[in-house]
Amino acid sequence: MNRVAHPEIRLDQFLKVEGLVGTGGQAKMLIQAGDVLVNGQVETRRRRKLELGDVVQLGVVRVVVASPPERVENRP
Repeated sequence: MNRVAHPEIRLDQFLKVEGLVGTGGQAKMLIQAGDVLVNGQVETRRRRKLELGDVVQLGVVRVVVASPPERVENRP
């Protein structure tokens, strides 16, 4: 299971960014068909906002939504 940093993202965007689908249209079709799970439940709302810790599953691939890495500035 992969942990991927995304501060605030919709389900359809997440699938595209993660490379689980090639297009937004493909994401829409898979979501509406009930092929995508969020936290173990079928999710049919493509614009669902994902939260930190959500687990998105498409087929056998699972990805955990994680917070983005913190930026550390080096200042003298």
